[in-house]
Formats: sequence, structure tokens, C-alpha cells
Amino acid sequence: MLISARQGSILRRLQETGDVSVQELANDLGVSPSTIRRDLNLLSSEGHLRRVHGGGSLDSDKIDFREVLARSSPAKEKIANRAAELVEDGDVVLLDIGTTTAMLARALRGRRITVITSSLAVLDELRTDPEVELVILGGVLRRSYHSLVGSLTLASLANIRANISFLGCSGIREDTTVQDTTGIEVPVKQAILDTSAKIVLLADETKFPGVGIRDVCTAARITTLVTSRGADPRTLEAFRKSGSEVVLA
Repeated sequence: MLISARQGSILRRLQETGDVSVQELANDLGVSPSTIRRDLNLLSSEGHLRRVHGGGSLDSDKIDFREVLARSSPAKEKIANRAAELVEDGDVVLLDIGTTTAMLARALRGRRITVITSSLAVLDELRTDPEVELVILGGVLRRSYHSLVGSLTLASLANIRANISFLGCSGIREDTTVQDTTGIEVPVKQAILDTSAKIVLLADETKFPGVGIRDVCTAARITTLVTSRGADPRTLEAFRKSGSEVVLA
């Protein structure tokens, strides 16, 4: 079984039961316990589950965004800094929910730009910056991930036009399909695709293939992919063939 499919199966099981043991997953998926442990450790590091002794637990409201952000890799910071170079003074910038976009907000402090977001983590980064004009989209508070989601967010995005929009994800398949594991965030991500002519996808090497339950888009909708140097070369080449620019941080 492909890693992305296996990890998707793990997340679906957790959504059904709330928790599961390493041995149960190994038996059901026909792989070794050590393989399941690696999957659980990766999913935990990305904030999709809580690693517990002997298995994993999925309680999304208790997986705090700050905990995920604290575990973020140096690669994500490099990606955020490189992505900031794509923003020009005077731009209207739309930032998706996520840890890398929060880091990008930090890299944009002091710039004469407008930032639009439904991420409260971005708000925290920019609320005291006198140079950045900050616009917060409405929505229902998702406390665990410091974000606003739902129909109000989608309605706001329908009336937004940005110069450049930055999108996060949880996984990218070799055929360039961009995926996410949180169903309530996928419609927001898809709405972001219609906000500007420039869509920049931010994804570190762990997102290749990463994990995913729902499809967001393919490379055909992505103007630029900013990623780390360890990203899967075949997937990067597929992005290039689709017409996307690939930037290595």
C-alpha cells in the first residue's frame, strides 16, 4: 500500500474510533508495527493526531495549534522566508490557515501590504504591525487550529480579490493532486483558488506524499510551488510539466 493511502486509512480509522493501537493497525493494514509507528510519528508531527503510548488518538479540539507550530521544522521557516520574497510592496496578500502561512506572516512584518486571512495565528503575528493592513475574514472559530471556517468564511472569500494567495496542504501525490486531512478546511482552500491569478502552494518535503483524505486541486491551479530541497523530484517534475514554477528553499 502506498504511504499516502496507508496514512489516510489510519486517519479514517481514528475518525471512526477516536483512538487505535499500533498492533491493530499493523494487523489490519498488513504492515509491520515499526511502519505504523513511523506513520503515527509523522502524523503526530504534522498535528493530525496525538501520539499516545501504544498507538494514536484523534481529538482535534485538543491538538493545539501552538503545539504543532512549536514542532515545525527549520525547512518550513526557510519556505516561509523564500515565499515572502514573492510578495511586492502594495500587494493584497491572502494567507491560508496553517503553520507555514503563520511563519510567512512573521516574515512579512514591516511590509507595506494588505493581508487577508481567516487564520488567528496570522492575526497574532501581525496585529501590532503598523505597516500591514490586516483584514480578518468571518467564520466559526476552530479553537484547536486558531482559525475561522464555515459558510461565513466562504461568503467572504467570494468577494475577495488578491494579488497573490498562499495555500497550505497536508499532502501532495505524485500526480500533483494536492490533499488535506481536515474536511472543514478543504472548501476554504478551494475558495482561495478563485481569489487571485497567482496561487502559491507552500509544502515542505514531508508533504510528498504526506497524508490526505480529500482532494483540493492539482498543479494546474498552482502558479508556484515553494518547497524544500528534499521534496520528491518526480512530483516536482510533474508540477513543472503542468506549467507551475517550482522554487526550492
